[in-house]
Amino acid sequence: MKGSALGRLDRTPNPGPSRTLLFLAICALGVSSIMTQLTLMRELLCVFSGNEMIFGIILACWLLLTGIGSHLGKTASKLKRPLMVLVAAQIFIAVAPIANVFLLRMLPGTVFIRGVMIGPGQTVASCFILLLPYCLVTGYLLTLACSVLATGPDASSIGWVYFLDVIGDVFGGLVFTFVLVGLLDHFGILYLPALLNMAFAVILAAKLKSKALMAVAAGIGAALLALILAVDLDTASTRIQYAGRNVVFRGNSPYGNLVVTESRGQYDFIENGVPLFSTHDIEKVEETVHYAMVQRPNAKQVLVISGGVSGTAKEILKYNPRQVDYVELDPLIIRLGRKYLPASLSDPRINVINTDGRLHIKTTTKRYDVIISDVPDPSTSQINRFYTRQFFQEAKAALRPGGVLCFSLGHYENWVSKELAQLIASAHKTLRDREIFANVEMIPGRKVFFLASDGPLTTDIASAIEAAGVNTQFVNRHYLSATLTRRRLAAVQQAVSDEAAVNTDLSPVLYYYHLRYWISHFGGPLTISFRALGVSISLSKFEIFGIVLVLCFLVYALLLKPVPLAIFTTGFAAAGLEVVLIMAFQVLYGYVYKELGLIITMFMAGLAVGSLAMNRMLPRRGRIDLARLDLGIAMFAGVLPLALMAMSHVSSQIIADLCRHVAIPLLTFVLAVLAGMEFPLAGKVDFQGITPTAAKLYTADLLGACLGAILVSAFLIPIIGVVGVCVLVAAINIISGLIVMLTGKA
Repeated sequence: MKGSALGRLDRTPNPGPSRTLLFLAICALGVSSIMTQLTLMRELLCVFSGNEMIFGIILACWLLLTGIGSHLGKTASKLKRPLMVLVAAQIFIAVAPIANVFLLRMLPGTVFIRGVMIGPGQTVASCFILLLPYCLVTGYLLTLACSVLATGPDASSIGWVYFLDVIGDVFGGLVFTFVLVGLLDHFGILYLPALLNMAFAVILAAKLKSKALMAVAAGIGAALLALILAVDLDTASTRIQYAGRNVVFRGNSPYGNLVVTESRGQYDFIENGVPLFSTHDIEKVEETVHYAMVQRPNAKQVLVISGGVSGTAKEILKYNPRQVDYVELDPLIIRLGRKYLPASLSDPRINVINTDGRLHIKTTTKRYDVIISDVPDPSTSQINRFYTRQFFQEAKAALRPGGVLCFSLGHYENWVSKELAQLIASAHKTLRDREIFANVEMIPGRKVFFLASDGPLTTDIASAIEAAGVNTQFVNRHYLSATLTRRRLAAVQQAVSDEAAVNTDLSPVLYYYHLRYWISHFGGPLTISFRALGVSISLSKFEIFGIVLVLCFLVYALLLKPVPLAIFTTGFAAAGLEVVLIMAFQVLYGYVYKELGLIITMFMAGLAVGSLAMNRMLPRRGRIDLARLDLGIAMFAGVLPLALMAMSHVSSQIIADLCRHVAIPLLTFVLAVLAGMEFPLAGKVDFQGITPTAAKLYTADLLGACLGAILVSAFLIPIIGVVGVCVLVAAINIISGLIVMLTGKA
């Protein structure tokens, strides 16, 4: 066979666009896809309250709809002028994301009641409808591009479209992560791939000598450019989104979208759609500070993790400590706090530290009298890191003998629901696990506040505040007599007697309990009774959703032939193990944005390298090699927990830095190379024509990734832990590898 596959694709006997131009156009589609995905996910998280369950729903909808689009692409072989359809689709892809963001910001106050929490069902429906047009078109284009690039009846174009799309993803992801997100708003980011795709649409239309299509592309491109120059869509849409409030700031940080609104002198800080704090919420500030500080009123060194801008750091100064260390991850919050709330951080005794709170606890040489963790509830696996046994052990090591750790959970009125009880019980059991702290007390304020120490603790907060001579506005004897009643104290004590698991870094069960607690706000549990067996099982809507999801995908997998099944299980493994690696990185080393961006980029780069390598050696590879790749992924999944456990026990800072900068990115790269090699090979082994093969494999890959993304992040890691997930992934890929190896033709 003379020349490479790429060389064959460069030679086309037909007039029209050159293969090089088509390659670049497909790369531009990849750039648009990744930038649009990242931007729309941020916007969707802002509208739908930003927990990890919502992230899983968004990603699952994206992958599912793109997979359906790829399946519909099997009709591409019947198109008389496929290149014309490609150009028209490229025009649509340029403008659709911009319209999507504008429509998203109109949802609060138009479709939904402003200020009311949006439930999972409404989230699924909204995401599905909004993402449907764009994802169907991009999925269809993946299959269409395989047909357009085909130069004969072989599978080479399938592998090359996969490679070119991934190259576009890598480039777009790098530019988004390291350049655009800190410089432009979401509309500004989307304008760049929009103009890029419009330019290719005009050029391709000109090459096709279609005056009508070229006029349409040029006209829409000119209108888009005029819109960019004449209208500030970000400002206009933000005013609609936050109608009735004065938006004084809106911008992106490496950690999300931050909005600051002002109304009658009150500033509200909102990140990813979730309110962080309000400047006039004195009750919340006083509860956060005084329950902990009255335990050690003579504290000299105090640490506050997150929330210091709201006034907690300043409130602590009433006890006259020598220094208050305030640790905040997002530098933008600190900058805006100094701008709009200068008094909250102006005292020289407040030492602001811009880093991850968990990383600071782990590496500091200071010893504190009091540590106040003011992070949000564990609605994501990242935040869950501040509620695990390992964190409590690290916090104790950072405390002086008899020092106090304080944090809060849930929202407590006058009734402890089953879900809230489970949340409280798990936190309490984790604090007492392996006797981390000798004494644990709970204060049922607006939230349930936990106090942990090896020294004495008191629940007579009113007397302690009076003895310390501290002036408070809300948290005083009158307020506390109504709050710390015997009934409320007894209710939280009774809650900790319930069965609950210990929360750990690699088995974040508290995050799972919090998802159940969050979903309980949208309706009670469904109870299914098996009278014949004498068993009653109570399932939340969250768990029912997970069971239905698994059953649907299981039916789909059972209908697949061996080779598409291997691609489905590989998609599941790649998405699931990438979630494991990202979570492990956050747990072990703290959330360092650029390094997390590096992990994602390394994954995309690995897919590109794997697909390129397999494309070049495709003539020499066959069915047995596909089975070996599946087994290779299974072996990787089996070894991964051992590698992560070894990293968690590293004590040398030099080796820890090597693990952070080299080991985890390298593991991600290896996983992606294995996954990237499978797709082109599967196209050859199961070749049944360009468009049907491409449609079938892209659909299987995307649906497998869809299942892996939502199932691993929202269900499997919290319930069975990282080790359980890796064992499950290994078992699934061993089975699919053996099926491919032992069966004949697909």
